[in-house]
Amino acid sequence: MPPTLTVLMTAYHGTSVEELERSVASITGQTRPPEEFLVVVDGPVPPVLDAAIEAAAAAHPSIRVERLARNVGSGLASAHGLEAATGDYVARHDSDDVSLPQRLERQMQAVEERRLDLVGAEMLEFEGSPENVIGRRSAPRTHEQILRRLRVNNPINNPTVVFRRELALEVGGYSDLRYMQDYDLFGRLLAGGARSENLPEPLVLFNAGDGMIARRGGWRMVRADLDVQRRLRDTGAFGNVVLARNMVARAAFRVIPPTLLKRVYGVVFRRSAEAS
Repeated sequence: MPPTLTVLMTAYHGTSVEELERSVASITGQTRPPEEFLVVVDGPVPPVLDAAIEAAAAAHPSIRVERLARNVGSGLASAHGLEAATGDYVARHDSDDVSLPQRLERQMQAVEERRLDLVGAEMLEFEGSPENVIGRRSAPRTHEQILRRLRVNNPINNPTVVFRRELALEVGGYSDLRYMQDYDLFGRLLAGGARSENLPEPLVLFNAGDGMIARRGGWRMVRADLDVQRRLRDTGAFGNVVLARNMVARAAFRVIPPTLLKRVYGVVFRRSAEAS
């Protein structure tokens, strides 16, 4: 039998109703629909958002809603969702992003044909509306390239990821991190023997508005970087010398002014929309 798939999405009080409805529609309109679409509501949400979530669940039988009594943050909400999911594979999907119609079909085809445990893809970044594409985020293609990228940065675009649920649980699932819990999990998956690949086509429209840039700066992110870098070192991904080198580069990136951070981010991570 072909493997089953759960799409896992978290939502919280700051989630926009418009973005949530657009995001949900992009999953329910997939050419290869998931067997389960699990929405973890991270704590109390405004009544208008709650109504939108209930309406989506009523309209689409594949949607299952799990509610947490209090806001616990993305790491623990994701951990709850991973435990509650029923699919053989889990596809992550952010509540403000848009998955292109063929995303799940392409990725699950790759999973079945090449027996992959961890698969991502390139993605297009937009500001304001999905029609306003501002660039393309590439990713290392092969398993060997992914392992090399892991030493310096997250090798998988998290909004595009599909991974084998059983293996993710075996390596400890999502940890209680407020930031970069995906990078931490991918490091442990790869250390645990996951067979990985990134597809060389954009399959997700990623919301790269100013809020995304603001979340990536500040001393709180330097502390989060150090925590994740230590965890990756402990998996054997690299040693103390690489950790120190990475932290110098990451600290410099995190503490520059937001306007400059946005410019540097575009140069380092993004290809132009025209080139895509």
